[in-house]
Amino acid sequence: MASLVAVLLLDFGGQAVREVTGFESFSAMDSVAFAAEERKRRKARRVPNISEMTYRKFAQVQELMDLKEYDAALEVLVDMEQRSRRYNGNELGQVYSMFAVIMWSKENNAGTIHYYEKVLEQGDDITEGLEHGTMYSLAQLYFVEGEHQRSLDMMEIWLQKKEEFGDDPGPNPRYFMGQVYYAMKDYPGATEQIELAISMAEARDMLPIKENWWQLLRFLYFEQDKWDRVLDVLHVLVRDYPKRDYWVQLAGIYGQEGFEREQVLAMEVAHAGGFLDRERDVLNYGGLLMQEEVPFRAAKWIQEGFDDELVESTAKNLQSLGQAYQLAQDVDDAIPVLEDAGKLSDDGEIFSRLSQLYLEKDQYKKCTDAADSALEKGVDREYNAEIVLGMCLFNRDRLTQARSTFVTARRHARADKNESVERICNQWITYIDRDRIRRDQLAKAEAEFAG
Repeated sequence: MASLVAVLLLDFGGQAVREVTGFESFSAMDSVAFAAEERKRRKARRVPNISEMTYRKFAQVQELMDLKEYDAALEVLVDMEQRSRRYNGNELGQVYSMFAVIMWSKENNAGTIHYYEKVLEQGDDITEGLEHGTMYSLAQLYFVEGEHQRSLDMMEIWLQKKEEFGDDPGPNPRYFMGQVYYAMKDYPGATEQIELAISMAEARDMLPIKENWWQLLRFLYFEQDKWDRVLDVLHVLVRDYPKRDYWVQLAGIYGQEGFEREQVLAMEVAHAGGFLDRERDVLNYGGLLMQEEVPFRAAKWIQEGFDDELVESTAKNLQSLGQAYQLAQDVDDAIPVLEDAGKLSDDGEIFSRLSQLYLEKDQYKKCTDAADSALEKGVDREYNAEIVLGMCLFNRDRLTQARSTFVTARRHARADKNESVERICNQWITYIDRDRIRRDQLAKAEAEFAG
């Protein structure tokens, strides 16, 4: 727990830690010096003086704490607590503050909270600096212990005290409050605080704004479906903290929101910056290039992914590469890639694509074999594969089989209410019937001529 508190304290800067956490301002010497400085800066509350004897006790405790001899330091403090009537409120406040620091060093959060609360019980007898630092420390400890509402309540009091005292708390406390609201799953409340923290930091020219602030705000907008705000934050992140995840998410949300052109541009910049270094990135970028009707670039990019061993040679990945080659009308490169994919998968779509490519290369036997495999394994809109099969059968002079295949394709197209495909099937059936008549007439004429 102590380490977690320490991490939380790091977010508030050196001066803030020293002034407001209480974890570093535990020596009597520091407290007296700070109180004197306060009086120079502004009109501070008048508090009882610390006697010379008490000052020596504090110095003794401080020395033991510096040596990490906490048990020995506790013995001195326990003795002082037992003689509490000898000490005024300011002195007791310092005693309890030292108790709290030792409890924190021993990772005893409950004890730390107990003694910090006793510090505040001294009321106006302690300096504003000790009071404010103790309140801030308590707010953080309440948060660590899961007492979120108590943490927020203490922060509200602390902010009011700082305002009354004329201090500028800066943006960090607002970020801390945003974290508390986030832990409570009060995302609107958290958003308000983080937005306020960022605006305060910008007004103070504390640039660039911390990356984790933007990260939390991005998450909060994401959870509230405020996609335009998510995009705004991502624009800042890719500018100030360019990383692969930010670019990929920016492109993804552009696509989600229908900004396809911006999606491609985001991936283009990510590619140029060398951020696309994962298999998923390569395939997604290649898919976008195909959508943008630049399949040659898609094929080149995906092929590079294979060559660089970023992309694994799975059936699905090979199919993507083969599709890119096919769309780029690079049949010679597409065929071997899809043949390799077919060896690794029973996906009928792979064989359907192969049948089309074989048809383009006039490899009709391979075409019919691939189309038969596609239909056997199953494909969407099977009439497309049936048309290719019919065409290859026709070119192999299998007219009866070809006609039967086109009739089947027509039936499937009609069931799917695809009038365009149904019309193509009718044209092929008519063509085959007429070709048969033509062939019969030619054969009859040749027979008569021969007779």
